[in-house]
Amino acid sequence: MSNQTGSAKGAQQQKVRLDKWLWAARFFKTRAAAKEAVEGGKVHYQGQRGKCSRTVEIGAKLVIRQGLDEKTVIIVAISDQRRGAPEAQLLYQETEESIKSREESAAVRKIMRGNGAPDHRPNKKERRKIIQFKDR
Repeated sequence: MSNQTGSAKGAQQQKVRLDKWLWAARFFKTRAAAKEAVEGGKVHYQGQRGKCSRTVEIGAKLVIRQGLDEKTVIIVAISDQRRGAPEAQLLYQETEESIKSREESAAVRKIMRGNGAPDHRPNKKERRKIIQFKDR
């Protein structure tokens, strides 16, 4: 039992850089991509623009912008090793407001996608129909 307690204590006091934690938590595919995102202002640590060398702490709040989505997560555990997705999800907890806002923005994007614009170039048959329609 004391062996497990010692390893848990060591895991809590582990010093891990912000870019390495983001990579281990699978927010970014490579450490270079994580570093680029942090330097580009896409990651805010405790309400301030993050730095790659920042040491992460349990309970810290991160705002991560990826593409059109923005996630707000709380750091629950610290790891510097990249593992499988189920284990990586145990490193953080996304806030309820973040989940709700992401779902709402996804729904809006889905509605906007159906605005009538085709997702491909018209083929020969479709072009004939367009020309016939315009001639009327």
